[in-house]
Amino acid sequence: MIAELECVVLDCPDPLGLAGFYRSLLGGVVNKPDRRWSVDEDWATLHLPSGNVFAFQRVEDYRPPKWPDPAHPQQFHLDFGVPDLEKAHEVVLAGGATVLDPAEGRRWRVYADPAGHPFCLLRHL
Repeated sequence: MIAELECVVLDCPDPLGLAGFYRSLLGGVVNKPDRRWSVDEDWATLHLPSGNVFAFQRVEDYRPPKWPDPAHPQQFHLDFGVPDLEKAHEVVLAGGATVLDPAEGRRWRVYADPAGHPFCLLRHL
C-alpha cells in the first residue's frame, strides 16, 4: 500500500448545501475543523462517524451527470446500505434528492443528490 484514501470530493454548485444533504443521510459533522482542509464558500467538508470524509467543491458553470445518458456520464456513483429502504427514501427526498430509477420490488433505488450526482440506496439483507 502506498496511499490511503483521505477524502472523496464531489463537484457541485452549492458546497454547504450538498454537505448538509449528505449529513441528513449519513450523519456526521459539517465543516469540522481539520488541518488538512480550510473551508469557505467554495469548499465544505463532512466528517462521517466512520472516520471517512466527504468534501464538496464549488464549480462555476457546474453541469451534472445525467443517468443513464452516456453523453453526460455519471463518472462514479455512491452506494449506501440502509436498514429501512422506505424511511431512507423519505429522508433523501426531503433533503432534495430526486428519484432516477424507483426499482420497485428490488432491494435498491437510484437517486440524484441535489447537485445531480447519482447514488443508490440498498436495503441491507
